[in-house]
Amino acid sequence: MINKLIIEAFTGIAREKNVDRTNLGTIIEELFMTLIKKKYGEERENFSVIVNMEKGEIEIYQEMEVVETVTDPVIEISLVEAEKSESDIEIGDPFILVIDPSNFGRRLINTAKQYLNQKIRDIEKESVFEDFKLRVGEIAVGTVHQIQRENVFVNIDKTELFLPHSEQMANDHFRRGQTIRGIIKSVEWKSKGPEIILSRSSDEFLKRLFEMEIPEIEDDIIEIKAVSRVPGDRSKVVVFSADKRIDAVGACVGMRGSRIQAIVRELNGEKIDIVSWSQQPEILITRALAPAKPIDLFIDENRPYCVAVFDDEELPIAIGKNGQNIKLASDITGYSIDAVKKSEYEGIKQTQLYLDEFSDITKDQLEVLTNLGIQTAEEFLDADRNLLLSQSCFDTDIIGEIANKIQVKIDENTES
Repeated sequence: MINKLIIEAFTGIAREKNVDRTNLGTIIEELFMTLIKKKYGEERENFSVIVNMEKGEIEIYQEMEVVETVTDPVIEISLVEAEKSESDIEIGDPFILVIDPSNFGRRLINTAKQYLNQKIRDIEKESVFEDFKLRVGEIAVGTVHQIQRENVFVNIDKTELFLPHSEQMANDHFRRGQTIRGIIKSVEWKSKGPEIILSRSSDEFLKRLFEMEIPEIEDDIIEIKAVSRVPGDRSKVVVFSADKRIDAVGACVGMRGSRIQAIVRELNGEKIDIVSWSQQPEILITRALAPAKPIDLFIDENRPYCVAVFDDEELPIAIGKNGQNIKLASDITGYSIDAVKKSEYEGIKQTQLYLDEFSDITKDQLEVLTNLGIQTAEEFLDADRNLLLSQSCFDTDIIGEIANKIQVKIDENTES
């Protein structure tokens, strides 16, 4: 009777939690093995449990050896006791004792329920962990259910996700019950179970929003080449289409700005500059610096580095609030960009001297210096002398002569 009561109790809970019957049988077996180890000791391995869910039966077996004198009642049984069940048994024979589950006490069913509930919670946590691990990089929609200081906890399909302050935008303001979107950034296993981190500040979140709102990106007709953000304030996105019939920027903006405005609303008014990609650095950098318009560019593709020259009144626009425009332009182009006024143009032009302009430096020496990342006169003067001396084509005298030639040239440019 106790067997059926246990299985019925388990089955009721399992039905509520949608646990498979096969898994349920395994859980019941694990429960009784746990109870056995508590009662007889962790090291005991002479017990086995078989659960038949169809018949509602639980069978517990204790494997023992028949002996004359019992020294360990867990693994041994006396010949006298064994003969009560099997008359023809002898000393040294194995003996299987069938244990009644009710031997584990009156509170067995309550213990079984508690154990099952804990096991189900563990299974649910593992299931959540495995499910969300596969969803990293996806946009998830959830409801704010708790706000602790500046951290937000979001419910998605009865699962709690964590939106830390560091992953929020500066202009994010939440209230309980609010529906929000974020990208699933990471999933880690902690002592209390899976910790799922949401992000609204990552570049990837903006990229995924573009994919959701612009079908041509989802269909690989338009490609996002680069994204950079100052979350909640400003961002730049570089787009490209191999199909010359497609206006990549226009497609992203949409009719009367409908597509981009949907993204801007989600980001609480974040300004988004959409940049058309080009293989030519000067074109890409010029587009990336918009709304400012450079009048000249000095580009070093090897470093990669660029000095952008602007009319004096355009420089603040080029740099942007807190340096945002120049930083974002640098990020999306891959070039370190310095913006300068037109009035400073000549000074930069004069002092930016490349080593290949000096006839005293041999081809082999130039090649060595290039491999060391030294290409301009300024970089040579700032270089580590010990590093230069470690190269076979340089000694103290050669380094001194080159440095003197460079200084003379710089002085001449300054005077002129």
